[in-house]
Amino acid sequence: MRVKCVICDKVETIESESLVAKRLRNRPIHTFMCKVCEERIAERTKIRLDTGKFQFNRPKTEEDDW
Repeated sequence: MRVKCVICDKVETIESESLVAKRLRNRPIHTFMCKVCEERIAERTKIRLDTGKFQFNRPKTEEDDW
């Protein structure tokens, strides 16, 4: 299956039977990012987190006593 990265528009080929390919076929909201873009975003996010000025808006989880 040929896919295009949403950030850099690089066309790659992935296995048609892979989980990523299935998600892209069945759910159009899912998008594909190449490994280079994924690594770049992860690296820059880590740098922003280390500055202390960036926070994720994640819901707070409470621990259950069970």
